[in-house]
Amino acid sequence: MSLKQRITDDMKTAMRAGATKQRDTIRLLQAAIKQREVDERIVLDDTTIIAVIDKMIKQRKDSIAQYEAAQRFDLAENEKEEITILSTYMPAALTGAEIEAYVTEAIAASGASGMQAMGKVMAMLKPRIAGRADMAEVSALIKAKLSD
Repeated sequence: MSLKQRITDDMKTAMRAGATKQRDTIRLLQAAIKQREVDERIVLDDTTIIAVIDKMIKQRKDSIAQYEAAQRFDLAENEKEEITILSTYMPAALTGAEIEAYVTEAIAASGASGMQAMGKVMAMLKPRIAGRADMAEVSALIKAKLSD
């Protein structure tokens, strides 16, 4: 079953169960997917849908930081609930050792030897680990390995 179909099925289930928070979050997700499809005039595949979900999760993390700084813990809690629901559609996260193995492999495959080759290494890694690892952490790891 495709990810898009799973999202649609979960929407129906949430509507039947009266789970308003889940229903509303899935509606936001479906709207974001549809918007991207209309904007780019394509049908999104699972990989691209994961990128959309990842972007939505990042937006909510930023919102949580801002809400907590403003002492609006009720709104921060709302965003955390949405992250929990959205995270169910993400693939299993990679461990630190797995990420390091991917980075080492990509550096070896690209023949990168300095910081100027960082973009090349990131380009090789991104399709393989997108949605399964925090790309900021991956970037920091690449920088550390290339600066050695």
